[in-house]
Amino acid sequence: MASIYTCNECGTNLNLHTSNLFPPDFYFEAGNKNSLSFASIDSSKFRFVKEDKIKPFFETINYWGIQRKRTKLICNSCGHLVGYVYDDGPPMMTGTGQFGFGPSQAIPRAPRYRFKNKALRISSET
Repeated sequence: MASIYTCNECGTNLNLHTSNLFPPDFYFEAGNKNSLSFASIDSSKFRFVKEDKIKPFFETINYWGIQRKRTKLICNSCGHLVGYVYDDGPPMMTGTGQFGFGPSQAIPRAPRYRFKNKALRISSET
């Protein structure tokens, strides 16, 4: 049984697949509070708006800073903000990193598509 994820504002099917959903206890540097995170999405259902703010932010103890660069996910149908793209997904490499210390911030990371629970309506498909 799969779930159907729709925009809470207009009811448009966002074509998000549970096979791309990260487990709820998966660790991310930017946190995962009150949200669902996907490894990939159907980009035809969203507009991507770059956001670059010079303002202190604190997501978690390990994820904070002065300048926040992220991308907003906007529903194509109604223009409602449904989530953000973060760059703290799994490392895009296998094996050990430089000097055998494992992945580090210098290693490119896969994007993570984080949706606010209040922005999605979830229904079961039979």
